[in-house]
Amino acid sequence: MMASRGYDMTPTMYSPDGRIYQVEYAIETVKRGTLAIGIQTKEGVIMAVEEKPRTLQSTNITQKIFQVDYHIGVAAAGYIPDARVQVDNARFFSQGNRMTYDESVEVATVAKHLADQSHQFTQYSGVRPNGVALIIAGIDQKGESIYVTDPSGTYVQYAAIAIGAGSDDVNGFLEKHYNADMSIDEAASLAIASINLKDEQKDGINHIKMAKITSESKVFEKVTEAELQNYLQNATKFSPQ
Repeated sequence: MMASRGYDMTPTMYSPDGRIYQVEYAIETVKRGTLAIGIQTKEGVIMAVEEKPRTLQSTNITQKIFQVDYHIGVAAAGYIPDARVQVDNARFFSQGNRMTYDESVEVATVAKHLADQSHQFTQYSGVRPNGVALIIAGIDQKGESIYVTDPSGTYVQYAAIAIGAGSDDVNGFLEKHYNADMSIDEAASLAIASINLKDEQKDGINHIKMAKITSESKVFEKVTEAELQNYLQNATKFSPQ
């Protein structure tokens, strides 16, 4: 911490070794958040998050998966209030694109827009970087795609990705088991197995929320508990030996 003294008071200042500590702190916030996973297939995209509800908390509402447009969804890890602000921004942007061009916005365009917004919060004094990373998944004219944005303003496209606590191990698990030819149902089972890889329970679905967009419908839809139970049965084939 001594090395950062004086250089971590604002996101506009570089340290002598070329670091922006406020951005690094924000990225650390993401690493402390619960898992979020995105998986792309030829049949659609899957978004899944780990949510551990309290005993009396309503479980039919997810706090970490959002719909941006009918064909785009977002899964978040980190400081979720920042995610809500970014999602609202993305919704206005998407609606504006439809009003201006009379067509649905591309997933990559939304990802770049949100990354640009995050980057702006690293360039001005009096603000702090967003403490959240987003998985932006959807289907547009170019097909299925998944992007990840982080607090630095970077955005990268992936076929399968995990963000949040334990994501390094989960990404290794995804690299081992992901197949570009897998069905969307298999991808959903893989997402459950990936979340349970780091969870204390190692099984069950009470701590998992999921949404999908199929290539057939191109519409964001939440996955029901009954569907999650079916996916859980097939998740065992991805379990680590």
